[in-house]
Amino acid sequence: MSTDEIQDLAGLDRLLLATGRHDQQAFEQLYRLTSGKLFGICKRMLVQLSDAEDVLQEVYLTVWSKAAQFDVQRGNPITWLSAIARNKCLDRLRLSGIDRHTDPVDLDHLPEPESRDPVEAASDQKLLDNCLSNLRNQHRTVIRTAFFDGSTYDDLATRTGVPIGTMKSWIRRGLISLKACLEK
Repeated sequence: MSTDEIQDLAGLDRLLLATGRHDQQAFEQLYRLTSGKLFGICKRMLVQLSDAEDVLQEVYLTVWSKAAQFDVQRGNPITWLSAIARNKCLDRLRLSGIDRHTDPVDLDHLPEPESRDPVEAASDQKLLDNCLSNLRNQHRTVIRTAFFDGSTYDDLATRTGVPIGTMKSWIRRGLISLKACLEK
């Protein structure tokens, strides 16, 4: 990653705040730096590529209109943007009855995440990856699947072949461990 890319990543909060003031150049730069990651989230959660493209457009319309609400003190810009993308995907799944990925989750053979784009290489992402890698495989897998696929407890329990109570416990324990690691 070049020095310029690292500086760009560090300035995401600045770009979001400028976008909140309807600075079109800041918005264009924000899009350039983050659209790959957000499109990846949309593609992973939605089966149809056209749905992922439509939702990505909705994400950036929301970012344009709500960027002024971003609070630097409360969170990381990429986390805020990712949450918008995930929520827009979940809205699309719920409201439109669009198919989502329903392949069984094989806890023992989860592929490693695809190569990361420059935004994910930022220090917060490295910390998250490190903390996720410290979780038990079953906890890590269901947390990733719940977040990226928008799966419910019922979906995950069915896909993994475990009782719903076990699934809830795995996710709860995993999130508690993840939180403890991230707060260190």
